Parts: sequence; structure tokens; C-alpha cells
Amino acid sequence: MTQQSPWRLPDFRTLFSAVVLNNLAVNIGYLAIPLVAVTALDAGTAEIGLLGTLMTAAFLLIGLPAGAWVDRMRHRRVMITAELTRAALLASIPLAWWLDALTIWQLYAVVLLNGCATVFFDVAHQSILPPMVGRERLIPANAALVGLQAVGQMAGRGAGGGIVQLLTAPVATVAMVLLHLASALRLTAIRPVPLPEPTERPPRLTTQIAEGLRHVLGHRELRALAVAGSLLNLGVQLINTLLPVVFTRELGLSAGVLGLYWAAGGAGALLGSRCARPLARRMGGDYLRTLAVVGLCLVPAPFAIPLIDRGGWLWLSACGWALLTFKFGVDNVLAVTVRQRLTPDALLGRTSATFRFMLFGALALGSALAGLIGELAGVRAAMWVGVGSIVLAVVPLLPALRRRRPAPSGEDDGTTRTRSTNQRVDVPGQ
Repeated sequence: MTQQSPWRLPDFRTLFSAVVLNNLAVNIGYLAIPLVAVTALDAGTAEIGLLGTLMTAAFLLIGLPAGAWVDRMRHRRVMITAELTRAALLASIPLAWWLDALTIWQLYAVVLLNGCATVFFDVAHQSILPPMVGRERLIPANAALVGLQAVGQMAGRGAGGGIVQLLTAPVATVAMVLLHLASALRLTAIRPVPLPEPTERPPRLTTQIAEGLRHVLGHRELRALAVAGSLLNLGVQLINTLLPVVFTRELGLSAGVLGLYWAAGGAGALLGSRCARPLARRMGGDYLRTLAVVGLCLVPAPFAIPLIDRGGWLWLSACGWALLTFKFGVDNVLAVTVRQRLTPDALLGRTSATFRFMLFGALALGSALAGLIGELAGVRAAMWVGVGSIVLAVVPLLPALRRRRPAPSGEDDGTTRTRSTNQRVDVPGQ
């Protein structure tokens, strides 16, 4: 391992192993919970749309204040508490099913509260990384974690499909409970970092939230990333929310096939995460330009997804999905690194929360629109609206194509200038 490798750090290895367990749980749930509603409760399109909305609604409800709260708390403790909370909530699903008392309203409550715990886990997870590994190791650290997410998508959704097919969807949630508990136990091995002693009275919560919003929306590069990511998430969620309905009701395919379809997306994301750094080097180290070029090259990919049907059309749709998720892999490595490098340590929690408020808020909106459009115009119409949003996601990044010099990425001279303000943010070279 090189001196710049994050794998030399015991705390990073511990965090990575905990996130492995968390990702497996999340990806099993991505498949299992909607199928609990479809197969065990016979939920309709509108109910599935509402369930998807509630899964991510917490990012709209508490996303912004969560960033300010996390900046005041010990990140390790936040993540452990979130994992234990998720385990307790999810355990109620198989218990109620076994007692023949499971209802769609209980599912709504569980996914909403589970989403609140996820907000805190995700914000703390992204905020702990830069001080843990150092900014010079952010690219390999983010690449490792994004690659992990892709592997989790392949293994978790593939395993979720198999578990649902063999043991029913409610039983699959037992595996999620055990994985969240194991993740919480693993996180206890990270060395706690004491909070710095406050030198003055902390500012009001609303003031801190406003600082995070100004940092993201007042910075040209960060604003472009936030808008592009929101459009992409909106479109993808319109499609993903309705895929269980398409597979199980329209095409009569099994949960295992749906799991394999989503696992193909994990393979694409893994490949994208591995290619992100070499692609950025070929673009002269300009991360935003790399994101724009990759987005333009892969614009045709999402058009294959709504064509899904049995036989060859299923393979064509899966290929389009894998190419689209390749873009996700590239985006998640480069975009997250850019925003971490352009953000001082004191603002990391609020910046992460602001992005997640916008990105996951778009997921909630996408789920709601999927249910509404699916009821009014049909499932395929909703999926085509999603394709349109995915294509539009490239537009905010197009100005990066006109630059003749690499955008500041922290690799050239060790500094990054915030162009839309007079603020200067120092970041070490990679």
C-alpha cells in the first residue's frame, strides 16, 4: 500500500467493514420492503408510490437541521444509534406478519422513521471521512466506498431477491435486522474523537442551516452538482419505484429476476467507480468536465429501460440500466470528492445534509410522481417521464465543457478557490 492509501488507517478499515454490513441491509430492503407491500399486502400503484415517498421523505423533513446537529455531535455515536434504531424498527415487520397484524400503515410508519435514522447515519458517515483519512486520501477512500456500495447493490439485491423468493418478503427483513446490529457492533471499534471545546456560544440552529445552504447554492460548482444530482435522482426514482409492479404484475417475473436486474446495475456502478479516477486523469484532472463528458456519452442508455419486456427486451433494458449505473459510479466518486474538497471541516455536516436534502428530496418527489403518473397515465408513461429527467440532468454540467483549464480539484497546486464568492478554501493535493 502507498503512503496515501486510506487502507493503512485502522479506523478506515473498521468504517469500511461496518458500511459493508449496512449496505447489504439497505439493498436487501430496497427490494424486500416494496415486495412486502406488493405480495403480502396486495398494495396498488399509488400505495407503492407513497411507500417510496416515505422512504426518503425524512431527508426533506429533517435533512437540513440534521446537518447542523451532526456537526455538534460525535459522529461515531450518531452512526451507532442510527443502526440500532433501524434494527428495532425493521424487526417489527416480521413480528407483525407472524402475528397476522401487518398493515400498510405500519409499513408507512416504519419506512418513515427508518428514513430519519438513515439521514443521521448518512450525514455522519460522510462527515467523518475527511478528518479520518485526510483530504489527500479522499479520492481512493471515496472510490473504495462507492465500489462497496456497488458490490452491496449486487450482493444485497441479488440475495434479497433469492430470500424473498424462497422465504417470503417479510422474512427477508430479519436478515436486515441482523446486518444493522452487526454494523452497530463493528462501529464501536472506531476510536472516538472528542468534540473540540467551544470557545464561544454556538450559533443558532437556523444560522448554521443557512450557512450550509449559502455554501452550496452560492458556489457555482456545488450548485451545478446539486441540481444535476437532483434531476438524476428524480428520474431514476420514477423508474425504480414502478419496477416491482412491472416485474411481478405486468410481466409475471419472479422477485429473483428483479433482484438480478438491479444487481446488474450494481455491476455497472462498480465499474464506474473503478474508472472514475482514470477518466478524470484523461480530462486533465477536471472532475466536473469528466462528469459532463460521461453524462453526454451515456445519454442514450436510459431510453432502453422503459422498453423492458420478456426475452431480448429484458436484456436490452438491463444493459441500459447497467450503463446508466456506470454513470452513477463515476458521479459518486468524483462529485462527492469535489464537494468534500470545496468544504471546510466545520461545514462538512451541513454541506452533506444540504446535498442530501436536495438529492433525497428528489427521490421522495420521484416516488410520489411515479404513483400519481402511474395511476393516471400508466406505468410506462411514468417511466418515460423519468427518462426525460435523467437526460436533463446533464444540462447543469455543460458549462464545464467550455473551460480550457482544469477546474480546481485540489490536485494542481493544493488550493481551491470558490469562484462565485471571495472565499478561499485550502485543500491538500491528492
